[in-house]
Amino acid sequence: MLKKIMPVLAAIALFITACGPQGTPTMSPAEVEGTAVAAAWTMVAMTQLAIPTATPLPPTETPIPTSLPTFTPVAPPTQSTPLVLPTATQAAGGGPDDCSTKLLNFGEAGPQSNVRFENDTGGTVILSLNLSTNAFGQCGNVSYNLAKNEKLTVSLPKGEYFAWAWIKYANGDTSTASGYVNNRVGDNHGFVVKIKKDIIVVP
Repeated sequence: MLKKIMPVLAAIALFITACGPQGTPTMSPAEVEGTAVAAAWTMVAMTQLAIPTATPLPPTETPIPTSLPTFTPVAPPTQSTPLVLPTATQAAGGGPDDCSTKLLNFGEAGPQSNVRFENDTGGTVILSLNLSTNAFGQCGNVSYNLAKNEKLTVSLPKGEYFAWAWIKYANGDTSTASGYVNNRVGDNHGFVVKIKKDIIVVP
């Protein structure tokens, strides 16, 4: 009986294997090598693309030498009336070198040190500092806003300042305070300046 069933089982096995799914094709070694080489060249090209390129600098203008001015003496004029020399006058506000009208140049004003301003007025403060001409020939103004009870630390160039504060209270009233602050060259530590209701002091 086994002889009769064997051919039938062999035919069924052949039929089942013929109708089954096909196996996945495999790449030849040459195809694998070609794919690897293409991927390597792609990485090289992307690396080269990411390198920044050198941008040429714009051409600089070459100075043209100019001749120096020559001095030509002029004969003095003859006058029948005596010459009156003008006298020096100063315009209101101090003239062009007036320190109260220009901003303080921190970059050229010399060494600096920290100063802490403490608002003890009970209101908001607009603080104006006017540096008198210091050892570096610099002067000018700088302003800061301080909230109620605020403590503000700033780095100021060395020199003597006139300090003036405009104080505004919550009820709408206003007042002013003023005083002098001397940021001496020998002082390399921060110091405190208190803004009170009517005066600015260094305690």
